Amino acid sequence: MRKMEWSYHTILILVMIGVLAGILSGFVGVGGGMVIVPALMYFLALNQFQAQGTSLAVLMLPVGFLGVMNYYKTGNVHISYALVIGAAFVFGSYFGSKLALRLPEYKVKFFFGLLMLYIAVQMTWKSGFKWWAEQASQS
Repeated sequence: MRKMEWSYHTILILVMIGVLAGILSGFVGVGGGMVIVPALMYFLALNQFQAQGTSLAVLMLPVGFLGVMNYYKTGNVHISYALVIGAAFVFGSYFGSKLALRLPEYKVKFFFGLLMLYIAVQMTWKSGFKWWAEQASQS
């Protein structure tokens, strides 16, 4: 596992991830896999498994205790990152839910659809190039 850096920049990123995940959780019901995992990979350079394990640790008690244990045993959970994101997530979910409840359902559905589409295109595009390059090098 790579060494954790506890700079103000890292703490700010963790808090922002937690707030954004909380807002989106309250707003459209997403947070863990849709927000936290890609954000940890992009902003803090965690690998896919570290990001998934850390995201599960944020949600560990309510949902994923056994899943977190599997990731933890293989060194793929940043517990301290999960605690900071989790604290900020609570705050963000409050404001996200307030915002969602002020809007008509069709607007929230539209935003949710755009968010899922954006994430799907980004993940497919980036991983697709790697897959293509791997296939090309094997030929």
